[in-house]
Amino acid sequence: MWRLVARGMVRRKLRVALTAIAIALGVALMAGTYILTDTINQAFAGIFHTAEANKSVIVTPTEALGRQTGSEAAPITDATIARVRAVPGVAQAAGGIVTPAALLSADGKRLSAGHSGGLVASVVPPRFESFTIKKGRFPTAAHEVAIDAATAQRNSLKLGDQIKIAASAPVATYTIVGVVDFGSGESLGGASAAVLVPEEVQRIDGEPGRYSHIDVAAKPGVSDEELRRRVRAALPDTFTVRTGAQEAKHETENLESDLGFLRTFLLIFAYVALVVGAFIIFNTFSITVAQRAREFGLLRTLGASRRQLLRSVVEEGLLLGIIGAAIGLLGGIALAPALNALFKSFGADLPDNGTVLETRTIVVSLLVGVGVTVLAGLPAAMRATRVPPIAAMREGVEIPRRPLPKKRTLVIRFVVGLVLVLALGRITGARGAFGLLAIVWVVRGAVLWTRLRREGERPARHYRIVPALASGIGALLSWRGITARLARENSVRQPGRTLVTAAALTVGLALVTFVAVLADSAKTTIHQVESRSFKGDLIIESSSRGGGVGVPATLAPVVARVPGVASTSQIAFTEGRLHGKTSNATVTAVEPESFVRTWKVEWVHGSQATLATLGEDGAIVSKEFAKSEHITVGQHLLVLTPTDRHVTLVVRGEAQDTAGLLRDLTIPMALARTQFGERSNGLVFVTYKPGVSNAQVQPVVNRLLASYFPQTQSKTAAQFEKEQSEGVNTLLELIYVLLALSVIVSLFGIVNTLILSIYERTHELGMMRAIGTSRRQIRQMIRYESLITAMIGGILGLVIGVVGAVVIVALTLSGSGFVIAVPGGTLVVLLVVAALAGLLAAQLPARRAARLDVLSALASE
Repeated sequence: MWRLVARGMVRRKLRVALTAIAIALGVALMAGTYILTDTINQAFAGIFHTAEANKSVIVTPTEALGRQTGSEAAPITDATIARVRAVPGVAQAAGGIVTPAALLSADGKRLSAGHSGGLVASVVPPRFESFTIKKGRFPTAAHEVAIDAATAQRNSLKLGDQIKIAASAPVATYTIVGVVDFGSGESLGGASAAVLVPEEVQRIDGEPGRYSHIDVAAKPGVSDEELRRRVRAALPDTFTVRTGAQEAKHETENLESDLGFLRTFLLIFAYVALVVGAFIIFNTFSITVAQRAREFGLLRTLGASRRQLLRSVVEEGLLLGIIGAAIGLLGGIALAPALNALFKSFGADLPDNGTVLETRTIVVSLLVGVGVTVLAGLPAAMRATRVPPIAAMREGVEIPRRPLPKKRTLVIRFVVGLVLVLALGRITGARGAFGLLAIVWVVRGAVLWTRLRREGERPARHYRIVPALASGIGALLSWRGITARLARENSVRQPGRTLVTAAALTVGLALVTFVAVLADSAKTTIHQVESRSFKGDLIIESSSRGGGVGVPATLAPVVARVPGVASTSQIAFTEGRLHGKTSNATVTAVEPESFVRTWKVEWVHGSQATLATLGEDGAIVSKEFAKSEHITVGQHLLVLTPTDRHVTLVVRGEAQDTAGLLRDLTIPMALARTQFGERSNGLVFVTYKPGVSNAQVQPVVNRLLASYFPQTQSKTAAQFEKEQSEGVNTLLELIYVLLALSVIVSLFGIVNTLILSIYERTHELGMMRAIGTSRRQIRQMIRYESLITAMIGGILGLVIGVVGAVVIVALTLSGSGFVIAVPGGTLVVLLVVAALAGLLAAQLPARRAARLDVLSALASE
């Protein structure tokens, strides 16, 4: 049977190639995703290992709510370092500081690449230093700085040049005295790094006398683990003590957790491409089994059993899956750098220090590629077993329908298959990939169950939607004459085949439409919220040059002194945890007196006057959070803060804020500063005095920010809204690029189906040529048939995408103020793209049909 399968595949090289490519593209994106994220993880793991290699023990403040908060349970001071130095077995201990900062050129240009941030580290003793001098020296004075070699090369900086650094303190200028490598020269992924003397790092961080960690070296004969235990015993629980190896592992795990979203994000598009590929495989095998009825009948006549026929088709699918998955795996190796370049083009510069190909990537890629192919071809394989021996004697024998199993048998098969797929996903660690197979299995079970419930009836094989859509589209093409009418009739002749072929395109366009509707709705909601809620005149936020640095708390008082400014209102964001909960709640901190003049809150319980009642311990709870946690107005909440303190908050009101400015809890700014450890702001709202125009104030504010706080920028409400919309558009463009792969896969499906149908209609095409149909008319007919199929898929995709977006919003965002907006222009463009895609897919099949030899075609039956 293997030889028979191999000979058959060699005879049908084009079909094999097109089908293998369809599955290979999905596998390539999946393999490329794993390779890219594994490469990034290994690059950062190398960075962390190098950074902590010469440190026996590292002491850091305890992260009460996790590292995301950025606040410390207890600060590290010189007194803490002295306690560590007094521990027996400590050879040396030194405090170090690493903090985010904006690194700018002398003319204010951001030095980091893409959306990467900047960081500043303090000079530490040589044995603890993670940086190595490449040129010059380390700084010894407050006005001196050393920068990493990648940043120097990227921005053409050299010794003696000047740069600016801004963080919590106003910007300061430094002279470059050194160029350094991090460890052995690993890339920092586009981030810029600067080294300053410790006192200067503390100044720009706004925390004089404080350190972010303590590096400890052990005396000879004392192991790292033994020293860790001794230091642990000497310090309170407000500090975390790890060995250097443990700290490197901890940082690596944190990074892998952070990058988990990237892997999930990319795998979604890989699964979509695989689903589309499954439609193509299903359609291809269904058509070829029907076309090979005489061949299978002849095998049955010669003594082949049903089991052997089943094996032959399954083995063909298995071989095809192996070929497609192997090509996809190789393509994934080439695709990983392309994905990295794609993210760089959108401003995300990720480190890439060589390709990492894990065994897991190989196993999962092959298993998923082969599994999807075999499962998609299994229904056709079952049909092949029902070919009667009489099919060898004459054409046109219809393959009998498969007898349905008993309900009990179906349930057992379904449960066993589902458990097997999920177990394989758990064993291999690729739960998402095998989750896709589980979905395919569930859909198959649902289809069989529906047929069982209609047992005794002959299931309708007439797909009414195809004739209706084909007739409507054909009417638009009727001016093209007989070729358009023939194309319409060919589409209706096999409605099931047309629908499955169109469904491959439907999946991709439905997702594109779904995303487009949600994006347009988001932009419309932003516009309505900004115009309805914001009552101020100017918004100050961290700019892209800020590199992840917040708005300094010292900024608002400075801006308040600008002529024409009436008041400023600071808004900060942090986190807290309700007593008895395991997850954090998001917290907004506001200045009640000024906030009420700049933002109109949408109240569920309370009014603008409620803000004035917050006092020292009041809080406003969001509608969604109140519902999920069963919180009522007047209730007392015990909250754990990032500084490891417990505060009691009294709920004064309940609000619904569509803009998301007021998060789960809203508290007074004074409480955020003293109990939550929040030192910077997220936003500053500015209001003007009566009669003052924006042209009078904003230029002055901009000059002030450029001079002292260049990591921030000011925007009017219209400018802020435009920036938010541009952010949505950027994400939308990235999603469109990734979804384009599924559309490309669907085009292979149209090509495959048309080529197979041409083979099936060889005699018919020969007859048409014999009675005078020109080659040009044959090409037109095939193109119109492809156009009709693509338009059916496009129309269904648009409808499903719009309905899906409306349903999702209704189920998840009902009552939140989210506005549904359907981008009519975008939908028209998508429909035109679908039509062009159909015409493009028809080029090869149309040429093949037009080149058929008339005499050979007439003799084909």
